[in-house]
Amino acid sequence: MSFPVPTSNDPTRRFQEATDAARAALEAVIADANAAGWGTDEIAVALVEAARSLKDANTRDPDPASDPAIGDVDAKQGQIGRGELFD
Repeated sequence: MSFPVPTSNDPTRRFQEATDAARAALEAVIADANAAGWGTDEIAVALVEAARSLKDANTRDPDPASDPAIGDVDAKQGQIGRGELFD
């Protein structure tokens, strides 16, 4: 599934376009979940919680692509202050 490209720079119009696209995507996800045996209410609540988690993560780190790669962090240094060292 792909999202349509926004057609406006107006924040109100973009919000409505994003809402419409997200609703269409969620309807498809819910239909797939229903076919797999999940109830509409339980999957809708799970989607809300997943969206909240993603929004919280984005608030904490809006550009995770700029974070150093795991291999670029000194493992021993990364443990300092966590009360543990590995062999």
